[in-house]
Amino acid sequence: MMSDYKVEMTNDGMHEFLVDFHGPKESPYQGGVWRIRVELPDGYPYHSPSIGFVNKMYHPNVDEMSGSICLDVINQTWSPMYDLVNVFEVFLPQLLLYPNPLDPLNGEAAALLMRDEPAYEQKVKEYCLKYAKPEDIGASPEEKSSDEELSENECDSSDEQMLGKPDP
Repeated sequence: MMSDYKVEMTNDGMHEFLVDFHGPKESPYQGGVWRIRVELPDGYPYHSPSIGFVNKMYHPNVDEMSGSICLDVINQTWSPMYDLVNVFEVFLPQLLLYPNPLDPLNGEAAALLMRDEPAYEQKVKEYCLKYAKPEDIGASPEEKSSDEELSENECDSSDEQMLGKPDP
C-alpha cells in the first residue's frame, strides 16, 4: 500500500513506522523531506492513526517541538474509507499547501502568515534548509517517504474547510 514511500519499521510489530515525506511541489516546502512517525491503533482502520513530524516543521497547524498535527480529518472526522495513502498523498500535502492560521498549534507561524506572507514563506524555506534536507534523512530527493508522529490533538477547526470533501 505504501510502495511509493520509504517506510522504516520502528518496532517488532506493524503498528509503528516512519515514512519519508517530501514537501509538495510549487510550495515553500518543495525540496524538504520530513520523517513522519505513524502509529496504527489496534482498531485501525476504524480508529485514526497517530501521525506527527519527527524533524522540525514551520507551519501554523504543526507543533514545532512535538511535531503534532492539527488536522481535523485525522483527529476528529476519520473514516475507515481513508487509508495511509490518503494521509500521504492528500491530507498532508493539502495541510502544507493550505495552512489554517485561525486554529494554530504554532501561534508564531500563524501570526507571521497573517501579517506577512512573504516573510512566512521565507521562514518555511529556512526551516527546510536547516531541518528537512534529504541527506540528513538518508533519502535522495527522488524518494518519497516520511517519518513523523501523528497525534490526536483536539482542534476546533474543520479540515473540510481547508481540504474540501473527499472524492467518492
